[in-house]
Amino acid sequence: MRTVLYDLHKSLGGRMTDFHGWELPVQFEGIVNEHLHVRSNVGIFDVSHMGEIIVKGPQALEFLQYALTADVKDSYAGQKAVYAILCNEEGKIVDDLIVYGIGPSEFLLVVNASNTEKDFEKLCSVKEGFDVIVENKSSEYAQIAVQGPKSQQVLQPLCDFDLSQLKFFRFKTDVKVKNVPCLISRTGYTGEDGFEIYCRPSDAASLWTSLLENPLVKPIGLGARDTLRFEACLPLYGQELDETVTPFEANLSRFVHMEKGDFLGKKAFGEAKRMLIGLKMDGKAIPRTGYPVYYNRQEVGKVTSGGFCPSLNGVYAMCIVDKKEYSEEGFEVMIRNKPAGAKKVSMPFYTKKYKK
Repeated sequence: MRTVLYDLHKSLGGRMTDFHGWELPVQFEGIVNEHLHVRSNVGIFDVSHMGEIIVKGPQALEFLQYALTADVKDSYAGQKAVYAILCNEEGKIVDDLIVYGIGPSEFLLVVNASNTEKDFEKLCSVKEGFDVIVENKSSEYAQIAVQGPKSQQVLQPLCDFDLSQLKFFRFKTDVKVKNVPCLISRTGYTGEDGFEIYCRPSDAASLWTSLLENPLVKPIGLGARDTLRFEACLPLYGQELDETVTPFEANLSRFVHMEKGDFLGKKAFGEAKRMLIGLKMDGKAIPRTGYPVYYNRQEVGKVTSGGFCPSLNGVYAMCIVDKKEYSEEGFEVMIRNKPAGAKKVSMPFYTKKYKK
């Protein structure tokens, strides 16, 4: 599958790769250069492969309060983008997603591309008893992420709305960007200030081209998208999150609102037996996903994400390990059958610079 921006990526020298069935650029001028550009200026990302599911009807709010871990009741009135988790009946993570209340009885759910069909089927399977309609509308949306400390400076001249009024994890539905009707949110998956532009697929190419006319802006591929989110310790489905992990084991308890009433998976939650921690490697060897993690020579878990962090000039890892007290020293990661020393460090590795 290809997004509507595929030809533009090719014309800009994008090196394409398969990502869950989508042909997307892994890099343009190089992962490290693209990463550092986002940290200092502005990068734009084609995330049109993400899934969009509409939930609407008289009981849309009640349904989402049951289907998701987070309380979404203020999303429409407060124009709040709500990060939430869709769990199964066993309390394990089916997907993480963002909810936008685009009407009093209508919600847009933005889900991971690899999970779109699975999420849609799961939501449909639990909607019995609710007066609600669930529709997969992914083909009707394109999405461009604008990320970096100068994002507002770049995007503002193209908008008919004062972006300074848009606070972190807020959104606005009726913005025009270059006279194109869009939904704009201010969330980000890089640790930097940034915006997401949702538009019709037919309008995406003109917006992409307009953004690139600013010399502060460069196109960014999947490679730097991953290193940026990794430095900020933002979870990625399929690595930190999957259907073997609960939100509590993934350190996402703040997005589980137990007080709101019953919801899918709630009754299955028990005390977390595992947790996510951060490690800084002593050397340059790269800890890959799945590599065993040892503490005082006892295996305690595995690497979920690992790699070189360009902003920090070091090698780091996020790991899911047995939940217990650990000192800073004593960790090793088994890399190609050789133990590599590491120290426990706080997360995120990179200090996030969101606009609060």
